[in-house]
Amino acid sequence: MQLSKHFKLKEFTRSQIAARNGLKNLPSAGDVKNLENLCYEILELVRAKFEKPIMINSGFRSLEVNRKLGSSDSSQHTKGQAVDFEIAGIPNIKVAYWVQANCDFDQLILEFYNPESGDENAGWIHVSYNEKGNNRKQVLTFDGKSYENGLPEMKWKKGEVVE
Repeated sequence: MQLSKHFKLKEFTRSQIAARNGLKNLPSAGDVKNLENLCYEILELVRAKFEKPIMINSGFRSLEVNRKLGSSDSSQHTKGQAVDFEIAGIPNIKVAYWVQANCDFDQLILEFYNPESGDENAGWIHVSYNEKGNNRKQVLTFDGKSYENGLPEMKWKKGEVVE
């Protein structure tokens, strides 16, 4: 099933945890609608800006899959409202700054970001979307131990701006 021009439902429901444990990872019709909103309101905009495919690390999670991961039952992943993603060759912090400046979102988390590692693509971006008008615009950075408000300062290359 196609959710938007560049995204298919199977990208959001693929789960090694579900496969290994014989769990179903099937969204309801409402969850699918939320995934479509996430695609149109955030992911398609990101793809158009960076002109590269987006790699979905984690999308929809059934409650059973989510619990196997040790995540909260209230996770937006269980409602089809959240996605964890990366873009090959584009630093996650750069994408996160762009999303913050250009998209309506509920929560944006730069996860497992570690500038000292020298790996600009360490970690991933978590972003969630609720219906229009119901988004908190919460921005966090998680280093693997604790959450901090906002995104870390980014060292910009000469002439580079977030539009």
